[in-house]
Amino acid sequence: MAERRVSGIEVAELSGPDHAIDRVPTGVAAFCGRTLKGPLNRPIPVSSFSEYTQYFGGLWQPSTLSYAVEQFFENGGREAYIVRVANGARAPSLTLPSGKGRLQLVALNPGSREYLRASVDYDGIGEGEPDRFNLVLQRVRAANSELIEEQEIFRRLSVLEETGRSVATILMDSRLARVVGDMPAQRPDRSVRNPESPIVGYINSNTDGDDGAPLTDYDVIGSAADGTGLFALRYLTGFNLLCIPPLARDQDVGLSTLMIAARFCRDRHALLVVDPPSSWTSASVALTELRDWPFRSENAVMFYPRVIALDRLRGRHETFGSCGATAGMIARADETWPVWAAAESEDAILRPGLRPASVVTEHERTRLAQAGVNTLVAVRSSGKSTTTQRTLAAGSSGSPDWKYLSARRLALFITASIERGTRWLMFEQNVPASWKRVQEQVEMFLESLDAQGAFAGSVPEESYFVICDERVNEPRTIAEGKVKLLFGIAITKPGDFQAWLITHQPGGVSTCRPSHPNRLATSGRRLEWEIETSILRGVIIE
Repeated sequence: MAERRVSGIEVAELSGPDHAIDRVPTGVAAFCGRTLKGPLNRPIPVSSFSEYTQYFGGLWQPSTLSYAVEQFFENGGREAYIVRVANGARAPSLTLPSGKGRLQLVALNPGSREYLRASVDYDGIGEGEPDRFNLVLQRVRAANSELIEEQEIFRRLSVLEETGRSVATILMDSRLARVVGDMPAQRPDRSVRNPESPIVGYINSNTDGDDGAPLTDYDVIGSAADGTGLFALRYLTGFNLLCIPPLARDQDVGLSTLMIAARFCRDRHALLVVDPPSSWTSASVALTELRDWPFRSENAVMFYPRVIALDRLRGRHETFGSCGATAGMIARADETWPVWAAAESEDAILRPGLRPASVVTEHERTRLAQAGVNTLVAVRSSGKSTTTQRTLAAGSSGSPDWKYLSARRLALFITASIERGTRWLMFEQNVPASWKRVQEQVEMFLESLDAQGAFAGSVPEESYFVICDERVNEPRTIAEGKVKLLFGIAITKPGDFQAWLITHQPGGVSTCRPSHPNRLATSGRRLEWEIETSILRGVIIE
C-alpha cells in the first residue's frame, strides 16, 4: 500500500487459466478535484478521512473535494482514490548557498502548504573530492515544524555532470524536489545553525508557493496524452465510482466534463456519480429543468437533492453537492448486498449529520425517478419504496435494461471481472485448447453468479452464454495475435441477452464492447442460430 501511494502504480496478481475469475471489488470511489496540498495528477489511495488529511491537507474552504471525501467516509465509504488537480498553482523554491552562487531547487508538489527543508553535509567526503556533498530533503507538517512527513537522503552527490552523480540527475528520481537553473560553480555550503556549532542545520523552502486559481472544466478534464486531470486514472483498475465535485462552491461541473467523464467511465467499467445542478433548489424546479437538461448516460447516476452538512471550518451548516455522500451510501450497501440487489434493498438513506437540502414529496419522487433521478432521504420510509433506483439513461432512447441502477452495476461488475480475469490469454498460445479453458473459466464464473440469483433465467441456457472458438476467432484475428471472447447475460428477461465482446491483443491491450448477437432468443437452438447469423453479418467480428 505504501509503495502504491508513492508511485501511483497499482500492481495486482492476475487470475490464471487454472484459477477462478476473481470478483472485482465494488464501492471503490475515485475523486478528482482541488485539494490543499499533495501530489498532482497521481491517484493516491486512502481508506479514511484521516489518511486523506495526511496526504492532502484535510478540509479547505476552496476545495469542494475535501468536503465530498469527508462525506463519503461519513456515509459508509471505505476505499477511495484521490487525484489532485490545480489551475496555475506554483511550487515553492528552496535555495542552497554555494559559495558565491546557489543551488536552486523547486518542490515537486505545488501550493503554499508544501513545506520543504534541506540539509547539506560532507560526512564521509574526502578532502580530494571538493565537488561532493550529502543532501537530506524533508517534507514537514508546517513551517518551522519538526514533524517530518517524508524524508529522502542522497549521498555523495556532485555539482559536476561527468561524475555520474550529478545532483540534477539524481534528483530526477526524488519525490520531493528537482534542480532548476544553472549548476553552481562549487558544491552547496554545509548547513549549520551557526559557524561555532558542529550541529547540522536545515534551510527552509521559500514562501513563493501559490495555490493557484479556482478550477475550470479544462483543468478537471486534463489531457489523455499527458495523463492529467481525470485521465490520471487511465491505468487505475481499482475504482468503479467516479466523483467530480463542483468546481467551486458557486460553480457546477460543466457539461463537457460530464460527457467526457461518462465516456471515460464507460471504457473502465465504472459509474459517474453526478451532483444535481445548484439551480435545482426544489423538486418542481428540477423536474422543469430536466426536460431540457442535455446530459444522459447509462454510466451515470444522480441522487437529488444536494445535502446539508456542518462546515467545520465555518462553524455553520452549508449546502454541498451530494456525490460524496451518494458514493458512500452505495459503498455501504455493497457491504451487505450484491450489486444486483443493493439498489433494491433500501431507500437512499443518509447517515446522521447529513440531510437533504429540500423536501421531496412521494409524487415528485416518482416523477424524478421516471426522469432518471433518484431521491435522497434522511429517514427510512414506513412502507416499501415505490421507486427503483435509476441511472441517467432513464427516459432516453438507450437500452431499457440500463435505466435501472442495479442492472447497470451488475453489467459493469461482470464485464470488469471477466475482462481482467481473462488477461492471461495474452500470454498463452492462441489455440483451441486455450479457447476451451477460458470458456470453461467464464462459464464457471457466471454459473456461480447465476446460483446466487444474479440473472433472470431459471436454467443456464436462459441466463447466460459464453463463446470462444473459431466463430469469433477467425484466421485474420489469430494472425493479428488477438483472442476474442463473446459472452452474454439475461438481466431482466430470460433468454433476452445483453452481450459483450472482449478482445485481448499483444501489448497488454484489452477491450470490451457491447455486441448484439440477439435480443429475443427463446431457446438454446434459437440463440445458437442468432449468434451464427450475427457472425455471418459481421456484427460481432467487426
